Amino acid sequence: MTTLTTAPLAPLLDHLFEEAAATNSAVTELSSEERMRLIGSKTEYLELYGRLKDLWLPVSRDAGRLLYMLTRSCRARTIIEFGTSFGISTLHLAAALRDNGGGRLITSEFESSKLRRARENLTAGGVIDLVEIRQGDALHTLGTDLPDSVDLLFLDGAKGLYRDILELVEDRLKPGALIIADNADLSPEYLSRVRSPTAGYLSLPFAEDIELSMRV
Repeated sequence: MTTLTTAPLAPLLDHLFEEAAATNSAVTELSSEERMRLIGSKTEYLELYGRLKDLWLPVSRDAGRLLYMLTRSCRARTIIEFGTSFGISTLHLAAALRDNGGGRLITSEFESSKLRRARENLTAGGVIDLVEIRQGDALHTLGTDLPDSVDLLFLDGAKGLYRDILELVEDRLKPGALIIADNADLSPEYLSRVRSPTAGYLSLPFAEDIELSMRV
């Protein structure tokens, strides 16, 4: 029995995944070339995600369970998340914090409509007390007032900013901290950093498009 597999969180996640799957994707309104350009941009990401503000962009069920398992296995108590969206990944991370005995999850999202729904979902899931939601550009919201020690960093926002967000948090990552980057193949600059033998990480591609790294 875990927080993830029992009520109220388990039925809530089933409903949210079903709702996400039934929602029409606005990505089809963009050409593949335009989408790839915006995804990798350090300056136009606000335009892209503004156009996709009604899109769920959730982690998969398997990726969500992986987040839960990794958070439990490293006994994380402090987590930073880049990219809240509607809160599906946040629910998995917060469930693991609950089962680890508590902690603090700081998550950042600039779309106010998404954050309102995420807050509702976290409240319904019974984990809102573990989560601090910061609204705005993560380059600013995650640039100050972070815990002295961070156990886990989850990257699932604008891909062009992965390396920048890592560098904001890097000095707070304790030895053994995990960094999980979704769709990391869309951020070659980030991959170059964490895979460099002199950067202070062990890193490998893991589970679908995820890059799993450890601070050493």
